[in-house]
Amino acid sequence: MNTYDLAGRTAIVTGGAGGFGVAIAEVLLASGAAVCLWDLAADRLRAAATQLRSSSAPPVTWREVDVTDEHAIGAALQSDCAQFSRLDILVNNAGILGETKPIWETDPADVRKVLEVNLMGAFLCTRAIVPVMRAQHSGSIILTASVAGLTAWSHAAPYCATKAAVIQLAKVAAVEYARDRVRVNCVCPGTFLSGIHEGLPQEAIDAIAVKHPLGLGDAADLLGAYSYLASDASRWTTGSALVVDGGYAAP
Repeated sequence: MNTYDLAGRTAIVTGGAGGFGVAIAEVLLASGAAVCLWDLAADRLRAAATQLRSSSAPPVTWREVDVTDEHAIGAALQSDCAQFSRLDILVNNAGILGETKPIWETDPADVRKVLEVNLMGAFLCTRAIVPVMRAQHSGSIILTASVAGLTAWSHAAPYCATKAAVIQLAKVAAVEYARDRVRVNCVCPGTFLSGIHEGLPQEAIDAIAVKHPLGLGDAADLLGAYSYLASDASRWTTGSALVVDGGYAAP
């Protein structure tokens, strides 16, 4: 696991109860940061925190938070500020795929749900933490985007559109808060094997894999990007969309 020094820092990871959120938390902990997991699934959050605490010296806490609820975000942030002396890293990782249908068959209600979680969730969490980081005159905000925001995936219009918007949100925030030494970047993953692929036939997996020159990855292939962007190693990097996709977007 590639890590950078984050000793003495505190990170919030949204979508922290999911497999990828836990993996991000694990690399931040291995780098020395304390971590607070945010998610809606209290039982899974509790289990994830227990799992991470068993192999970690820095503290791990969790908050039950709906990232589409401005008041819930504010309350959770207030609790984190009270518990920790500073908040250095925010990983806006909460996201959903939504329906996979052609545009004309897609329910507008599903589009609104994807927009609320993927885009508004990232916006609200970023908006809430910026005053804390500006007061510190430091901070790193990392948004999980996707190569779907840079390319076109058939039957995934809401997902692609929101991930493109997340990339642009990061760029605008990076410009707005650079003078406050608050850096804002994206990671744009390609397809990596996760729970979302459970039940897919092997031929479907193979069809996805062939589009990635390096083949399909897994969560571990992405973690170095988060550790890097969270650390001082990326102190001159802001407004970046770091593509980690096994070559998917290269052609």
